[in-house]
Amino acid sequence: MKTLLTAASAFALSAVPAHADTLRDSIVRDLPGLMEIYRDFHANPELSFQEVRSAAKLAAEARKAGFEVTEKVGKTGVVAVLRNGAGPVVLIRADMDGLPVVEQTGLPYASKVRGTSTAGVESGVMHACGHDTHMTAWIEVARLMGANRKLWSGTLVMIGQPAEEMGLGARAMLDDGLYTRFPKPQFALAFHDTGDLPSGVIGTVEGFALANVDSVDLTVRGLGGHGAYPHTTKDPIVLASAIVMRLQILVSREESPFDPAVVTVGSFHAGAKHNIIPDEAQLQLTVRSYGDAQRQRLLDGIARIAKGEAIAAGVPDERMPVVNVREPHTRATWNTPEFTRKINAMLTDRFGVAQVVKAQMTMAGEDFGEFGRADPQGIVSSILWVGGRPAAELEKAAKEGRTLPSLHSPFFAPEADKVIPVAAEVLASTAMALMQPENAK
Repeated sequence: MKTLLTAASAFALSAVPAHADTLRDSIVRDLPGLMEIYRDFHANPELSFQEVRSAAKLAAEARKAGFEVTEKVGKTGVVAVLRNGAGPVVLIRADMDGLPVVEQTGLPYASKVRGTSTAGVESGVMHACGHDTHMTAWIEVARLMGANRKLWSGTLVMIGQPAEEMGLGARAMLDDGLYTRFPKPQFALAFHDTGDLPSGVIGTVEGFALANVDSVDLTVRGLGGHGAYPHTTKDPIVLASAIVMRLQILVSREESPFDPAVVTVGSFHAGAKHNIIPDEAQLQLTVRSYGDAQRQRLLDGIARIAKGEAIAAGVPDERMPVVNVREPHTRATWNTPEFTRKINAMLTDRFGVAQVVKAQMTMAGEDFGEFGRADPQGIVSSILWVGGRPAAELEKAAKEGRTLPSLHSPFFAPEADKVIPVAAEVLASTAMALMQPENAK
């Protein structure tokens, strides 16, 4: 098996200008129909591991394009395979799930769907992260690759992945035999829409692109009693407050300023009445990091601070805080640097310097990295960004000091007619560049 770097180095990733107009013209011709598909996806979102309708739509479109399709991989996942002679195996992923968010965009095709999550919570459902653009672009890539088989040689594996928002879908598909039941890739590609870049602008990130995401439940235990007699208690609210403040030093004083990290207390619940000091306080934390060692330092630091503050407060040993790190956690996404640089150069040749930029890594989570982690010596991977915000809107907000709705906001609505065609061309042209006939040797 080639090493990670030599696998990336083996391919020139030329711009392949001979078929540039062919792809672009096809996308322009297909765009009205693609927008109908997009609006249908947007109006009919499905929660994680419930993407039955979305998966069926992807499967049907892939079959029309000539792929062999297998459904229900990793619960609701789709695997579509197109074998086209000798050459490398390239994987392209789109995620399918929506979010438990009540849409407030005002779009004529806004979601009115309601659903119940796997945790039993009923709510509105919305494609607030743009996975509807991902699926629509995926369909167009399948069509382009199926219709232009003379331009490439190899095997294309396209997957519709469930439950990205839970950080569980990629591993569910891998655990269900993605790399044993189907051709195992040398290259893995995906894109994500973003409101941080102007519409149609392509962003690449070398190395860490998205963060480790840990959810931590912290139970702070004290000794309850009457609010009028605090000296007879060990107040868990005061103790938990001290812990919250002390946690701030983990990033500001224990991590290098060159290694980004986040520790946020997102929930603090305790007590039920004005004059009762409760027995417990419940904290919920999100912890963001990049490297595995950094992640462990932060988690160990949370446990140390919680215990240390409890000891300082005189809490007895049997009432020490309980720290629960929920598993599985979402692991950081790593873009193979040399491979990503070559993609950037190829896309710059194709789209122009103004349309391809080096983007910043983000503290958001994304489980696409699992497809490369499953074989870090044999698979190189990269997830790209495609902007969906009008440039004038970004400029105006910056001048006025306003924050625009981000991914996961009930008001987030990317310019889908700018995201989808660019993303489809990016993925199809990159796949074709990887699978040029000379790369079949």
